[in-house]
Amino acid sequence: MIDQTSFAKFLLVGRDAEAALSWLCANDIARAPGSLVYTQMLNAKGGIECDLTVARLSHDRFYLVTGTGFATHDFDWISRNIPEGLDAHLVDGTSAHAVLSLFGPRARDVLGSVTANKIGNEAFPFGTWRRLQVAGAQLMALRVTYVGELGWELHVPVEFAATVYGALMEAGRPHGIANAGYRAIDSLRLEKGYRAWGADIGPDHSPLMAGLGRAVKLNQDKPFLGQEALLEQHSRPLPRLLAGFAAGPEVVLLGRETIYRDGRRVGWLASAGYGYTVGQSLGYGYVQSPAGVDRHYVLSGTYELEVAGERLAATAFFDPPYDAKGTRVRA
Repeated sequence: MIDQTSFAKFLLVGRDAEAALSWLCANDIARAPGSLVYTQMLNAKGGIECDLTVARLSHDRFYLVTGTGFATHDFDWISRNIPEGLDAHLVDGTSAHAVLSLFGPRARDVLGSVTANKIGNEAFPFGTWRRLQVAGAQLMALRVTYVGELGWELHVPVEFAATVYGALMEAGRPHGIANAGYRAIDSLRLEKGYRAWGADIGPDHSPLMAGLGRAVKLNQDKPFLGQEALLEQHSRPLPRLLAGFAAGPEVVLLGRETIYRDGRRVGWLASAGYGYTVGQSLGYGYVQSPAGVDRHYVLSGTYELEVAGERLAATAFFDPPYDAKGTRVRA
């Protein structure tokens, strides 16, 4: 159980809400109510300004969840970039909902024991949201993850937060439920290769450079802010590419360590930490080259990381060290 109430939560409402978000989002959000879409919002140069999840509530209503600490930045960015003349209005609903995140192999057993709603894969697949009744409260359950395990973000009206929390903890006791925090989240997301805005991704990096091209509607006939810049990048070699680096458990990685490829400095770690599940120190950083970078270039090099003035061997990777095929989140 993780308290993620500090997430920023916005509502975009209005007759033209879909049109506004379709312009703002790099991924395709024009999907049916009940859908849940991971997407970025880009600037005109293709850099990532916002990294968020979009839940479609109805034809004219969307629920946006973005990172802790980014509420002011993201609200301002979205508000300023809604195309003029559209009937679309952004409302900050952060204080209305607490967020209790329930993750782990037993998450369905725990949640299923406190709700009469169906939560199996067929009724409630990954990448969707549903309304559930738990401990007398109606809440929004988002089947999405930043930790790489089966589970849900439960967006609970604040007045029911303590009651729902108590019910979940009691139901989880036979399964060994435990409270966890943001340090645990960071370790788990490193193992899964999930990006962190402000560290691994930001306005200076495009989704193509960050390995997030799968979340971009690049070849669809749906224009969006930053599309022209991405198409231009797509037509030539990229100047840098985000890669993962693994080192032995004795190596302490904190981020900002210099990356050496074949003895030459090519970048630095944007974020790093220890992966307790895989038993390795992990970091992510951009490998750069004036001639351009692709996956083959990155993986064909021999790497070292400079840690406290000493160069130590490391291995580059793209596939996440933990559950690379994502089967656990879809269990």
